[in-house]
Amino acid sequence: MPFTFLSTDLPGVVLVEPRRFDDDRGWFAETYKHSAFVEAGIELPFVQDNHSCSAAGTVRGLHYQLDPHAQGKLVRVVRGRVWDVAVDIRRSSPTYGRWLGYELDEESGRMLYVPPGFAHGFIALLDETHLVYKCTAEYHSASERSIRYDDPDLNIDWPRVAGREHSLSGKDVDAPGLADAEVFS
Repeated sequence: MPFTFLSTDLPGVVLVEPRRFDDDRGWFAETYKHSAFVEAGIELPFVQDNHSCSAAGTVRGLHYQLDPHAQGKLVRVVRGRVWDVAVDIRRSSPTYGRWLGYELDEESGRMLYVPPGFAHGFIALLDETHLVYKCTAEYHSASERSIRYDDPDLNIDWPRVAGREHSLSGKDVDAPGLADAEVFS
């Protein structure tokens, strides 16, 4: 199997470790294989790929799209390092409002699958960090929503980058807390 799929404390969120083949020229890894993901229970097709480049200390998120345009995301870092966060925003879920975070970097190649019904965000821990992610639904601006990354009700333990303040977009600074956000039922 070219991947190891690891369950997390939030049902549906999966840490994915690709198998790397190293030799004196470098390494090779499959980063996605439909049949392996379906066998692991990740069955929604991916229909859009995104790529961001961020300076150290940049926080992007917490982002999501509402139904019927809700997105699952398969997130990986191709250069640099991030601390990646998923938050359960399904009101009917027993884990509603819970979050988890994992460090993703170019060396390990680890990926995080964040299913629909979860908000996603990350902080770049190094300059020139490149994050790519596959989405199970196309971007739909009218369905796009954000939750404030530092909402005290979530109490996410965002790391600090030495000598840098957290840097956010205006949209993310103005995002509501979870209690006031439009989320999934």
